[in-house]
Amino acid sequence: MSNYSSQLLADYAQIAQAPIEEAYSLPFAVYKHPDIYVLEIEKIFKNEWVFIVSEQELNQAGDYFAFTLADEPIVIIQGQDGTVRALSNLCRHRGTILLDEGFGNVEKNIVCPYHAWTYSDDGDFKGAPFTGNVNIDKKAHCLLQFSLESWHGMLFVHLGEPIDSLSKRLAGIDDYLYHFGLPEFNHGYRSDKAELWNANWKLAMENAMESYHLFKVHKTTLETVTPTRQAFDIAGYSEWTLTGGEMKDTASKLAKWFRGSYPKVFDNYVLISIPPSFVGILTSESLSWVQVLPQGSEQCIVRSAGISNVKVSAEDKAEKAFVDAFFAEDKEICERVQKGMGSTLARGGKLVTMEKVVADFHQFLGSRLFNTPTSGFYEAPKAKLFLSESGDEK
Repeated sequence: MSNYSSQLLADYAQIAQAPIEEAYSLPFAVYKHPDIYVLEIEKIFKNEWVFIVSEQELNQAGDYFAFTLADEPIVIIQGQDGTVRALSNLCRHRGTILLDEGFGNVEKNIVCPYHAWTYSDDGDFKGAPFTGNVNIDKKAHCLLQFSLESWHGMLFVHLGEPIDSLSKRLAGIDDYLYHFGLPEFNHGYRSDKAELWNANWKLAMENAMESYHLFKVHKTTLETVTPTRQAFDIAGYSEWTLTGGEMKDTASKLAKWFRGSYPKVFDNYVLISIPPSFVGILTSESLSWVQVLPQGSEQCIVRSAGISNVKVSAEDKAEKAFVDAFFAEDKEICERVQKGMGSTLARGGKLVTMEKVVADFHQFLGSRLFNTPTSGFYEAPKAKLFLSESGDEK
């Protein structure tokens, strides 16, 4: 790297390890510099549990979601045997992309559109036409398979050799989510639209995980339901962070009637941040999430969907209009911030208390990129409201 890049790395490492009391914005250039992007791809996205899609979105045999992660074409597919797998989406013949990106379904086999090499939906190579007297070793030509683990139906893929399981990475998080009944969220709703934002992936993640900007950016949308003034910390650290807030429009009267004497926790939402790619909003009725994947140093792909304890109609026009409105607001502000990241004279300022989740995210980045220390686990006083019985006993 150039001298400029070396100094930038040193500044990145130093600022990323700071606790909230000392935390500042990251150097602007880390949201733009190509060398930083390459480093993050190698150290994070090729070597970390990355959220992609929910099992509830792939609820039929043959359902798949095809995407690209760190330049690797991948498909997550439910096989005829009911098992969900993460497979390479490249033909083992000459590297042709097998399935179009996005959602789809294969009835039985995956067939290459170039020379019709054929694979079963578990990745086994089944055969190829017109091979003449050449014998192809079937075992040597199966599709590559990647590690895939689920957390409440959320599917995380790991392109490398995981040192720790996903469950170990997320140890302790469920103690605070017990009352929300996540195992009952069996219905998935999805968006076929993945948006390209002209903003670095870290900007999109930081924006998604903090509630500080709601009163200004989302004055007529999210602020009317989840006001900034009512936001608070719950628990977490660099590996995962939970924040929350009081909702003006809480669970529906019908849902309350079914639950009877429901816990006061249902008056709140929980915002779940699992870097590098997952931010979810949990209520008593649903877990809606945003997925962010890098697409170059100054662009990212953003997709939203969720799971629920009731079947959600895709025809709910009012709900769709609300989501589209605040997504457009987020996209606009992130792209506006990105335009400022080219400055070599200005510097970012001090993070405020409500941005502790952003400081946690920065510590995640520092731990993965530079092996810098983190502040460790914390629990806010209000966390007791969310703890399960098992959590209270610890």
